[in-house]
Amino acid sequence: MTALGAAPDLGREPPPRRLWWLERAFERAHAAGRPEDDARLRIFFVLVLFAAAFVALALGATKAALFSGLDRPGETAEAAPGARGDIVDRNGRLMATDVIRYALYVEPKDVADKAATAAALIQVIPGLDRARLDKVLDGDGPAYFIAGDLTPEVKEKIFDLALPGLSFQEQQARAYPLGEMTAHLIGFASKDGRGLSGVERAYDGLLRGRSGAPLVLSIDLRVQGALHDELAAAASHFGVADAAALVVDVKTGEILGMSSWPTYDPNRPGQAPPAALVDHAAATVYEPGSVFKVFTLAMGLDSGVVNVNTTFDVHTPLVLPGQTIHDYDKGDTVLPLWEVFTHSSNIGAARMALLAGADRMDRYFHAFGLFAAAPSELAESARPLTIRKWTPNAVASMAFGHSISVSPLAIATGMSAILNGGVWRPLTLRALPAGAAPAPGRRVIQESTSRTMLDLMRLNVVAGTGKFAEVPGYWVGGKTGTATKLVNGHYSAGKLNLASFAAIFPTDGGFDRRRYLVLVMMDEPHAMPETGGFTTGGAVSAPIVGRIIARIAPLLGVQRQPEPPPDPNAPVDAKALVGARD
Repeated sequence: MTALGAAPDLGREPPPRRLWWLERAFERAHAAGRPEDDARLRIFFVLVLFAAAFVALALGATKAALFSGLDRPGETAEAAPGARGDIVDRNGRLMATDVIRYALYVEPKDVADKAATAAALIQVIPGLDRARLDKVLDGDGPAYFIAGDLTPEVKEKIFDLALPGLSFQEQQARAYPLGEMTAHLIGFASKDGRGLSGVERAYDGLLRGRSGAPLVLSIDLRVQGALHDELAAAASHFGVADAAALVVDVKTGEILGMSSWPTYDPNRPGQAPPAALVDHAAATVYEPGSVFKVFTLAMGLDSGVVNVNTTFDVHTPLVLPGQTIHDYDKGDTVLPLWEVFTHSSNIGAARMALLAGADRMDRYFHAFGLFAAAPSELAESARPLTIRKWTPNAVASMAFGHSISVSPLAIATGMSAILNGGVWRPLTLRALPAGAAPAPGRRVIQESTSRTMLDLMRLNVVAGTGKFAEVPGYWVGGKTGTATKLVNGHYSAGKLNLASFAAIFPTDGGFDRRRYLVLVMMDEPHAMPETGGFTTGGAVSAPIVGRIIARIAPLLGVQRQPEPPPDPNAPVDAKALVGARD
C-alpha cells in the first residue's frame, strides 16, 4: 500500500530482510537531521563488508593449506600451463623434469654505465654476443631481451651485481639430468612445452599438463649407463661413422637400454650438429649382414625344409644370373646346417633359402616384422628398404642380410620372437606393472624351433665366429654380422663394413626364465691392431657385447652357472640341437 498522492517506485526492489534494519537506520538518521550519524553508519557498514571479506579469504587460505590433501601420497597441485610430467626409469630414477629458468631483460634508458654493464654481463654469461649486447644497450625501447634459460645460480650472480635497468622473467624449462647418456632415447621438448623427439614426442599428449605420478619407462638406467659407456668408447676408438645398441628383455618385450652414437646434450639441442640428432637405433636402416641368418635358419627349421644335419655344398661359389655368392672364408666341401651357422657361410645360407623358396621366405619374414617399421612408441621408427620383386637373387641375398635394409630396432623385435619361445610382440618403452603379463603377441615359430636356435647361438659362441663375446658362466649365445657396404652403387669389397653382433643370454633353462638380447651395430669401423686388421662383426662388435654382458648381468640378477669347459674339437650332439623335432 502506497501513501495517498505518491506513485509506487516500480524500479526499486525492497532490500533483503537481513539488511532492512540498516536501511531503516539510514532513514531515521536522515529524518532526524543528523547527517553525522548517517556517515558513521555508512563507514561502519563498509568496515563490516571489508572484515567479512578478509575473514572469508583467511578461512579459504586456511582450508587450502590444511585440508587440500596435498600431504597425502600421490596428491599434487594442478600443473601450470605448459608443464610436463617427470620421466623416470623402471626403478624411479629421474630422466626428465621441469625446472625454473629465467629470461634477462634490459631497459637501456635506466642503464647508468653501458660499457660496464656489458662487460659485467659477459663475465657472468660468456656466450653473449658483445656486438649485439652493445646494440641493445644503445636502443631506446622500453625493454630488450638479453638472454634466456638462465639457471637460478646465474640469475643470482647477475642480481648481486646490482646493475640498474636489468629485470628477470621466470620461465618454465625442461631439464635432462643425464645429458648425453639418454639423449636419443628421451629426446627433448620445445620451449613452449611440445615434445619434439624420442619419448618426449612419443608420449607428448600424456606428458603435457601432467601432474601426479611420473611416466615410468622400461629403461633400467644401470643398464643404459653400461650400454652408453661401452658403445661411446668403442665408437670413438674405432672411428665409426655411427653406431647403435639395444638391450631387450625378450620374455616381456621391454627395452632396458637403447643407445645411439654420435650423441648430443638434450639440454642444448640447438647447439648439436644435425647428424648427432639422428637416433640410429630406430631411425636408420642398414643392410645388416649375417645376423640375418638367425631369421633364415629359423624359417628353414620351423618349416621342416631342413634340420640341423641337412648338408650343403659350399666348396664352390653359388653362381646366379649377374651375381656370384662367395664365403668370407673358404669352408669344407660339405657343411651340415649347424656348421653353416657357426662358419657363417653365405653360400650355405643362400642354398638353404633357395630350397625354402620365395613364398615361404616372404611369409616368415613378414611374420618376423622385417618388412615394416618396428611397431614402437617412437615416431622415429623407420620403414625398411625392401625388394620390389621376389627373384632367386633376392632370396639368396636376403638369406645373409643383403637386398634388405632394416633398423636395429626392427632386428631386435624380430629376433626377440625367435629367442623367447616363438612369440612375436612389439617391443615397448613402458614398464610393465609388477606382476602384469606381457602383451599376448602372436606365435611365429614353434617353441622347439626357438630352443634349437638358442642352442645354435650358444654353439656359435663356444666354437664359431662369436667366440669373442663369451663371458664365462652366463651361457652367452650370439651371431656375427659383417655387411659390405654399397659405395656409389657398388659393394666396397670389404673396405667399408657394418660390423654387428646379436647376443642372447643365458641360453640354458626353460622359456619361463628371463633372457636378454644385446645388439650392437658399428658402422664403418677402422681396422685396429687388436682386431688383427679385421673389421668384422666377430672382431669388432662381439667383444663390445661381451663387455656389456659382463657389466649388466649382475644388475639383472643373472647368476653365473657352472658349465663344462668348451671343447671346439668335440663332436656336436645333433640330437640335442634338434630337440623335439627328431
